[in-house]
Amino acid sequence: MSLKLIKNSITNIVHEDNLVIVEPVNLYECSFGRDVFIGPFVEIQSDVVIGNNVRIQSHTFVCQYVNIGNNSFVGHSVVFINDLFSSGSPARGDKNLWKSTFIGENVSIGSNATILPVKICNDVVIGAGAVVVKDITEPGVYVGNPARKIK
Repeated sequence: MSLKLIKNSITNIVHEDNLVIVEPVNLYECSFGRDVFIGPFVEIQSDVVIGNNVRIQSHTFVCQYVNIGNNSFVGHSVVFINDLFSSGSPARGDKNLWKSTFIGENVSIGSNATILPVKICNDVVIGAGAVVVKDITEPGVYVGNPARKIK
């Protein structure tokens, strides 16, 4: 019987001034602007770009190919998705099947939201528990599953 223990890790990150990280976290091959806060139990994968003055709260998962704009907030337990199972099953590491996500500036994402590969414009609020399945092109407040504009 074998056991492989992988401890929390911060590997090959690039960052500007005032990066605050509360461990345990897994951050690898990603980049951060200035004045960024990363809460505990967060995983941020490679090829993720986080802008300036961004807060990412605990228990959040940011998968590969996500870009989060300046002055944005990501609540607790938010999940970003890059695999749409377009072949009928998981991509199983085939990065050609993964999609990217772009979050604009001044975007707030409520706790437990799920963000599929989309583009979200500036000045948007995503309500807690919302599931964003398509691009958001107009500023406003979006809630529900699927997320829809309420104001």
